[in-house]
Amino acid sequence: MTYESGSLDATLSAAAGNDPALLRELRDAFIQSVARQVDLLERSRRDGNWRIAAMRLKGLAASFHASELLGLAEAALVAAPGEPTVVRALQRFVSGFSTD
Repeated sequence: MTYESGSLDATLSAAAGNDPALLRELRDAFIQSVARQVDLLERSRRDGNWRIAAMRLKGLAASFHASELLGLAEAALVAAPGEPTVVRALQRFVSGFSTD
């Protein structure tokens, strides 16, 4: 799986304008933020910590119009803390984005 294109790319491109270095920087900042929250989810075993990380992911997804991430964040919100299928799906999202 690779990261989604479309609205996420359009949002980043609109913010960066015609500056490819800025576009790369924005993409890197986005995926680092996502990766940080996925790491917190992976280590969470309590409802509160899990929910906060999932809500932060949902906020990132909404801010950047990343519909795939939004769906994954919503799945995390209804899952039990540490749910391995949710964590693996989010890790795949991060990995797919990173290898672009």
